[in-house]
Amino acid sequence: MNHPSSSDPSPQLARRELLGYSAAFGAGVLANHLGASKAHAQDAKPRSARRGALKRYDMKKSINLWAFPYPQQWSLQECFELAKDAGFDGVEINFDLEGEFSAESSDAQVKDIGRMAEKAGIAISGVCSFLFWPYAFSNNDPQKRRKGIELAMRMAEAARLLNTENVLVVPGAVYIPWLEDAEPVPNDVCDRRAREAVRQLIPAAEKNGVYLNMENIFANGYLFSPQEMVAFVDSFQSDRVQVHFDTGNIMEYQFPEHWIPILGKRIKNIHFKEWDKRTHEFNLHTFRTLLDGTTNWPAVLEALDQIGYRGYLTFEYFHPHQHYPEALLYQTSDALDYMLGRKAELRLDALH
Repeated sequence: MNHPSSSDPSPQLARRELLGYSAAFGAGVLANHLGASKAHAQDAKPRSARRGALKRYDMKKSINLWAFPYPQQWSLQECFELAKDAGFDGVEINFDLEGEFSAESSDAQVKDIGRMAEKAGIAISGVCSFLFWPYAFSNNDPQKRRKGIELAMRMAEAARLLNTENVLVVPGAVYIPWLEDAEPVPNDVCDRRAREAVRQLIPAAEKNGVYLNMENIFANGYLFSPQEMVAFVDSFQSDRVQVHFDTGNIMEYQFPEHWIPILGKRIKNIHFKEWDKRTHEFNLHTFRTLLDGTTNWPAVLEALDQIGYRGYLTFEYFHPHQHYPEALLYQTSDALDYMLGRKAELRLDALH
């Protein structure tokens, strides 16, 4: 129950007090008091509410292809067309070992994907890949490390062919919780191997005019803080090495709005992942749909605005809806519209 404070200029009177006033001064006084209290309560209600943020943010909406039932149910063309119809500005696509967009794809085939997206009216916001885990730059197997670097170089070439400048890079891993057979790597060894790999990639990034955006993971046991990420990125002294900031990957123990001011202009691309701190476990299935968690999105967006970020906000989600998978696209796009202040003011006068 809510109780009026002593500072409230018009507190609710207790029932016994009201009866006393009524007996002493008549029903008219009681009626006037109740009427005034009712009017005060009505005036205290907001006469209007925002359907979105009070401030409009000039950033672009994107969605990662993992949120689609691709390629099991939908073709890549259908994914692009549905993303456009849902109101997204871009799609982040995932590079694989085989398939439509993969290490097997020729330059011509990659260009065809770019043309397909252009025809659908949607941009490629960046290139991502799960291959950074089985072929981690820090892997104890030197052949797998070499393979990882080769794949990343091809991703840089593919990004150029797709007319996107963003290549997501996972620089290394002490631990990979989602790969049962992955051997742990000592911290100092992981750091050394990660730095060696990124140095090898910089010429390819320069040649292709793309950015190698280091992603913060946290669960990989490497680069735990924004200060560590800044030191790592700045150590290469190359504008080709930047940051792909992921809001959800740190939410189990930290807060994205605290990282953003420290990373600053280094942030070239972003994953928006929702997390609920009431969920005390971490795996790929514990991420949630946008707004169904405890992320302080107004603080995150304001922090991004303060550093001048105007790029893509890419929703990353690893399990498409089992039924009506298109609903996830439209729900996410709508949530981003609320967050970005794209929803018009909704008058509630008629509800009172």
